[in-house]
Amino acid sequence: MAKILVIDDEKSIRITLKDILEHEGLEVDLASNGPEGIEMFSNTNYDVILCDIKMPDMDGLEVLEKIQAISRDVPVIMISGHGTIDTAVEAIKKGAFDFVEKPPDLNRLLITIRNAMDKTSLITETKVLKQKVSKTNEMIGESEAMLKVREMIERVAHTDARVLITGKNGTGKELVARWLHEKSERADYPFVEVNCAAIPSELIESELFGHEKGAFTSAHKQRKGKFEQAHGGTLFLDEIGDMSLSAQSKVLRALQENRITPVGSDKDIVVDVRIIAATNKDLHEEIMKNNFREDLYHRISVILINVPTLNQRKEDIPLLADYFNTQICSEYGIANKIITKSAIEELKKITWTGNIREFRNVLERLIILCDKEIDGRDVIAFAQPLSK
Repeated sequence: MAKILVIDDEKSIRITLKDILEHEGLEVDLASNGPEGIEMFSNTNYDVILCDIKMPDMDGLEVLEKIQAISRDVPVIMISGHGTIDTAVEAIKKGAFDFVEKPPDLNRLLITIRNAMDKTSLITETKVLKQKVSKTNEMIGESEAMLKVREMIERVAHTDARVLITGKNGTGKELVARWLHEKSERADYPFVEVNCAAIPSELIESELFGHEKGAFTSAHKQRKGKFEQAHGGTLFLDEIGDMSLSAQSKVLRALQENRITPVGSDKDIVVDVRIIAATNKDLHEEIMKNNFREDLYHRISVILINVPTLNQRKEDIPLLADYFNTQICSEYGIANKIITKSAIEELKKITWTGNIREFRNVLERLIILCDKEIDGRDVIAFAQPLSK
């Protein structure tokens, strides 16, 4: 049952609102002044707050500010008399959800409260989803190499500095990029990923900058590019070492001028994005081979983060095994398997050419093929079947 807090110094208004809302199946608490309402809000979880604007000692605007200082997630609906409409509009600008006039119209009031509760539900769902995503994207490991990566993320995430993430395939470069975004001031805006290796060179410019209808044969309608989609947020250019030289020059211009030009257009679009790039290639070698622009390299590599291979942090294998055991068994709806010490020792002996990606696949194979317990003999039998 949704819970509503009504803050109003007029007893008749409080009682009327309580009767109306309880008749609609809502739970209602009453406060006769601002300080009392703030104290109740501090100690109880409410879905919506109704707050009078004109009250003695502490007016509605001050109450709104103090409530938002505690939490901005709970919608506040201001109750305004005829002479306080301008103040109600000011309250909206300061973050109030809406306002209703006195005496309240029943239908208008209920619709406004219903809309506010919908907002509360969306905020709650968004938080749950973000928690799920964060759990999915956890960085597992306490090795010195991983602690250095974490420390670097903490140092640079809140800045707008461009970051180049290097490392072998499967080490978790995308995970580092997502953590940089989630811990940044841009976390509420989009995280847009482009796999430069997966897009044909003739389409990469359209993918990044968008195109106008008719710009090329298959351009049947206008399309926003990834730069524009990521406006306000983060653009992750994965495998940037595979980007064509033509696209590199346009990306360089976009970074220099903070503007892009869609394919087939003569108009520029201003964009505000943070660039995070990743590659499994040695870009210094690619520069020597004239495959990568040196000026672009210096633009994207303000901060360098190298993600270690699994072979460089084998002391993390017990933690990784436990983490993936829980994750995979949860996905299959089965009880966690017991992974013995002998299994861990055998896992540490393996040379992991595919890094974390390969390790997870091996754990999934062992979980499927073994019974309640995974021991060293199972790892020897199933971990690397092609090597037998």
